[in-house]
Amino acid sequence: MGTGNSFLRDFTDKTQGADGVEHAMQALLSRRSRACDVLRMTHKAGAIYYTNLLSMGFTADVAALRHRRFQGLGQFGYLLSIFLCLARLRRRPFPMRLDGQGEFDSRRCLFLTFNNSKFTGGTMMIAPDAVTDDGLIEYVRWGPIGRLGLIRNLATLYDGTHTRHPLAERRAVKRVEFRVDGPVDVMVDGEVLRLECQTIDVLPSALRVVV
Repeated sequence: MGTGNSFLRDFTDKTQGADGVEHAMQALLSRRSRACDVLRMTHKAGAIYYTNLLSMGFTADVAALRHRRFQGLGQFGYLLSIFLCLARLRRRPFPMRLDGQGEFDSRRCLFLTFNNSKFTGGTMMIAPDAVTDDGLIEYVRWGPIGRLGLIRNLATLYDGTHTRHPLAERRAVKRVEFRVDGPVDVMVDGEVLRLECQTIDVLPSALRVVV
């Protein structure tokens, strides 16, 4: 579930406190559940599986900083990490190809995310078009936006309208291939790992979520 209950927000708005407990009890008693895809990242040393999102670039930098220095600050820790990473903003390429089409994309970017659900960091809506049971990876890319542009558009990461920015792209795909030179920091469902990424694919409806 994580600090911000990000993944569960795609299923219910009753994620915390007494409302969350009551909702969970009723869901168990009523045997209510929904199908949910699982995404699989294959890397040089093996494979990992996730249900929320995997990201590279700025979003992974923010998660790494929060884990190292601001783990106990909750949502404020995310915000503080965002502004510190903004001060040392990096925009770099992560060569990848979608559904085996065309050449590998080596353009510099602020971040890439490969999503199964909409939210991360509590209420940040990184992938507003993601669907948890459609058998697809929701790919979101934000190009090499500058500091001022990012500051002006920071609020759009919370309502999902960042995908309308001229430097943003999104697609629903079945497979992603990477051609990275070595291990990179990735944020996977809130955890930060260093992996030499190879592919991402989908296991459709591999889980059932009691909701």
